[in-house]
Amino acid sequence: MKIHLALATLLALTIGAASFAPAYAMGDGDDSGTKPKCKKGEVVKNGKCVKAHSGVLPDEQLYQQGRALAQAGEYDWALTVLAAVGNQNDPRVLNYIGYSHRKSGRLDQAFGYYNKAIEIDPNFVLAREYLGEGYVAAGRVDLARLQLAEIANRCGTTCEEYLELAEHIETGVN
Repeated sequence: MKIHLALATLLALTIGAASFAPAYAMGDGDDSGTKPKCKKGEVVKNGKCVKAHSGVLPDEQLYQQGRALAQAGEYDWALTVLAAVGNQNDPRVLNYIGYSHRKSGRLDQAFGYYNKAIEIDPNFVLAREYLGEGYVAAGRVDLARLQLAEIANRCGTTCEEYLELAEHIETGVN
């Protein structure tokens, strides 16, 4: 239910709640036929499921749907949607590509995407947090602490990204 609520909110924001009833990219178990139940590799466009490809939706909508899928644990599906974003140098897109690879256990690939996002925007503390979490997963707490210090320099020691990475370092949990 949590996943569906997040997707409904996302879709209402990115597509416009007035245009149709909330839709869920992953389906919601409702067989009434009122909501699309997209298959992997599809996105919601105008309340219908369509194949994800470059130009099918504006980049922002593709990013938002890809991000929601990644956060919902649909990593490979998220990668498909994020690959359809035209601007592959958007640090947010690179960050969630990295996130999806990291959560799928492909740490080396994840590190490359996080580092590219940070190279484009050194102040992108969420990418630094996720990179640090990847380093924790790889047993490189020393490198995670370097990212923690970078986050502290950019947003202090009370921002969410600092607190999250500090907790991952302390607990050793990815």
